[in-house]
Amino acid sequence: MNVATIILAAGHGTRMKSSTPKVLHAIAGRSMLAHVFHNANDLAPQRRAVVIGDHAPEVGDAARAIDSEVFVGVQSPPRGTGDAVAKAIPGLDGFDGIVLVLYADTPFVSCETLKRLIDQIEAGNDVAVLGFRPDDPGAYGRLKCAHDGSLEAIIEAGDANEEELKITLVNSGVMALSSSFLRSGLPRLTNENAKREFYLTDLVGLARGDGLQCAVVEAQTSEVMGVNSRGELAIAEATYQKKCRENAMAQGVTLIDPQTVYFSYDTEIAPDVVIEPSVYFGPGVKIGSGSRIKAFSHIEGAHIGDAVQIGPFARLRPATEISDGAKIGNFVEVKKATLGKDAKVSHLSYIGDAKIGADANIGAGTITCNYDGYTKHVTEIGIGAFVGSNSSLVAPVTIGDGAYVGSGSVITKSVESDALAVARGRQKDIAGWATRMRESVDKVKPNKGEGR
Repeated sequence: MNVATIILAAGHGTRMKSSTPKVLHAIAGRSMLAHVFHNANDLAPQRRAVVIGDHAPEVGDAARAIDSEVFVGVQSPPRGTGDAVAKAIPGLDGFDGIVLVLYADTPFVSCETLKRLIDQIEAGNDVAVLGFRPDDPGAYGRLKCAHDGSLEAIIEAGDANEEELKITLVNSGVMALSSSFLRSGLPRLTNENAKREFYLTDLVGLARGDGLQCAVVEAQTSEVMGVNSRGELAIAEATYQKKCRENAMAQGVTLIDPQTVYFSYDTEIAPDVVIEPSVYFGPGVKIGSGSRIKAFSHIEGAHIGDAVQIGPFARLRPATEISDGAKIGNFVEVKKATLGKDAKVSHLSYIGDAKIGADANIGAGTITCNYDGYTKHVTEIGIGAFVGSNSSLVAPVTIGDGAYVGSGSVITKSVESDALAVARGRQKDIAGWATRMRESVDKVKPNKGEGR
């Protein structure tokens, strides 16, 4: 099976009211364009093309970042979907097989559905259109089918008669075509319509006129939803998150309050993980079995081992590695750091650019001072080391295995293994100072002491 994909991404997306091109807006941490690439790439297409508008070259850059071999065609000016597909044809030079036409603002069409379209072409059809049944067919083009289920025509709502408007099966825009018919049909499209555009949907009529067969594959409405505005983007996000939550729970993950947990497209969570309310996962998160993510935690780019406790109110930033049995407590931020097995950072600390050994304990209020205004530096804390509360570790610095750091210390030099480091001014008590201070104030402001 030879497959080529053409992703149409040339629209202006004016309803998004954004300086970011519409198709680069993200759903669950991945752009709509990337979602479409991902779903199609499971088919291992031999040729890939994307068509962009000249107003948004960054869409082409994004496509090449996803697939360095993708052909990027430019449509200028916009003259309809048929014209857009024509701009991708040079990228299919010499290709013989099945061509899938996809839309970058329709991000949820699954690989399984695309295979069903392909099956229709392999069965002898030259065009297969993906249809669906919305609650309100409204302005969608109607898919008029024959008694045998084959597709006779796509009728635009404005051209449909009263009987045709009753058809509930409508066009999503996604279709599969034989490459031979696509090449012969595109040059025959005309722009003799109100918008003076070349419509890809007219290929159905051309195919039927040539005596060729056309088919329909039906999809769920949620799978073919298009995104054209911020409101629709929010609906798409909610749809995707609902699926992620259901999948997680089906795989043995406990979500105490599912509606408040947000996943990324690539979140990996092992069975027997418990996730408390109001937890957010950005891209690049993996969580091992038996771990618990407590409420109001924000995690991105972090790998978490088995039987780990995170939060509540914890933030794990990219390049964080938490080993089995470790604990990250409330109001702790960790960035580009590794924590060894059973290490603990329980309260109110910042750990950045650090390596913390197994069984180490980091006291409340400890920070690794990793940035000198120019460069990030690494702090290394050894196995079984203990860092007292409210300590500042000025990197680059190493705390040896089994070493102790006294509370309130500012450590600027490395500490040997099993040593005690104390770096703070000595306490000095001045007897009677407080009494004398209050008496002197009362002389100036006699009523100052009221209310004490």
